[in-house]
Amino acid sequence: MMTPTVSETCRDGNMVGERIELREYRTAAGEERRLYGQRIATVVRVTDVPADGKGRAYLVERGLEQDGYAALLALVRDYINQADQLGIPPMAATPVGAGPTP
Repeated sequence: MMTPTVSETCRDGNMVGERIELREYRTAAGEERRLYGQRIATVVRVTDVPADGKGRAYLVERGLEQDGYAALLALVRDYINQADQLGIPPMAATPVGAGPTP
């Protein structure tokens, strides 16, 4: 995990921090993916994106700034464990018991 920097720019009136790679992982199909953390305005967001930039990106969590760095580390650890178990990005999995929306 990389050490965060304080570099920020302004986009649409919001302060946008540098996107920091938190972790890289590979799906069962061999797709390389990356978890990124980024502060936009005052909100910390974690996203899961394909390493090659092609394909579906997922918002994993937002609002972690209230829970601190330990919560971020725990989220990344749990997310990677789930990805290893599922073989796909955890955000792409359908929750158990969830059916189609009528």
